[in-house]
Amino acid sequence: MAKFVLWGTYCENALEKRTPFREAHLAGLQQLKHAGTLVTLGPTQTSSHVFGIYEASSQVEVEALVKGDIYWREGIWTAVEIYPWIQAF
Repeated sequence: MAKFVLWGTYCENALEKRTPFREAHLAGLQQLKHAGTLVTLGPTQTSSHVFGIYEASSQVEVEALVKGDIYWREGIWTAVEIYPWIQAF
């Protein structure tokens, strides 16, 4: 399995706008964590950006997972970039 880094942005007023979708978002993340696909994910302190690390067979798989997340579908995440990552330490 390869590792991938996600870097993205949140919409304005994300803390308010995410409220109706938060439980579904967290439940989906928990499933990915339990399956070993999601290493970590979370917002920057200002909630302007999101950072995550995934472990998957391909970048296409990670992109599909991210685009399937309710935060993406509902416009809470406004842009995402996914990069293959080599963990040095």
